[in-house]
Amino acid sequence: MDLSAENRPIPEPPLNPLGGKTLVVDRGKSGCFMLPSEAIAKAEEQDQIVIRPGIYEDRVVITDRPIYLLGDGRDQVTIFNRKSGPCYLQRVLGGHISGITFRYVGSDQHSALNILDSVCTISHCRLTEGILSGIVIYGPQCRPTLRNNEVCRSRESGIFSFAGAQPYLRDNHCFENHHFGIAVRDASTRPDIVHNLCCENMLSGILLFHQAQALMLNNVCRQNAHWGMVLTPDSEPTPNVEDLPQSNTLENNPHGSLTITAEPLAEIGR
Repeated sequence: MDLSAENRPIPEPPLNPLGGKTLVVDRGKSGCFMLPSEAIAKAEEQDQIVIRPGIYEDRVVITDRPIYLLGDGRDQVTIFNRKSGPCYLQRVLGGHISGITFRYVGSDQHSALNILDSVCTISHCRLTEGILSGIVIYGPQCRPTLRNNEVCRSRESGIFSFAGAQPYLRDNHCFENHHFGIAVRDASTRPDIVHNLCCENMLSGILLFHQAQALMLNNVCRQNAHWGMVLTPDSEPTPNVEDLPQSNTLENNPHGSLTITAEPLAEIGR
């Protein structure tokens, strides 16, 4: 029986709950799209895109529309790019991206995932090796949900929210980033940061600075190189600073559980 890539059967894709078509990306099977970007270019708003296992050198750009992009698992599907960030979302109006590793392998200032003024869900993905943060979330209309993602090995922080974004961050694992696991900046930025694990980052687990606000509950910040959490005096956490250690687990960080400082980036010369 010939089970070469060209002749192996394609498993049935999941039923499209939206009633549209299902487009399949599989570079080893004729009749399928070779790249995710090719399928996105052909997809209508009610279509879903399924990505079969493989490593795809591509750039996913979605603007002014919803997106339903389903990979076969972050250990099975990788989209990488050398020249730009592998995934850019701008004014995405809804939908879901799941089961994909996005990896940036270039040397310029790009993230693995860039989210501007979008409302969608990102789950069970891996975002890795960004030169900026692994995920940047920004804009006053930016309200995505990020759940159960791995965000790791970025040259700055894992997840960085700023410029008025209000994301919901839950059950994400942010580890081995060069700066912080999660960082939040600016007065109008108000994420909900709930039940995330920030560990083994080279500065601290979570940073709140420059008048940022955030709900921070049931997070675990451990085994980071400095503190569990870092806040500036002008930041506004909920619960208040005195209650954060009781509302989160901030143990086994060599500098301590929490600190308040006017110079949170002094260690990196900023």
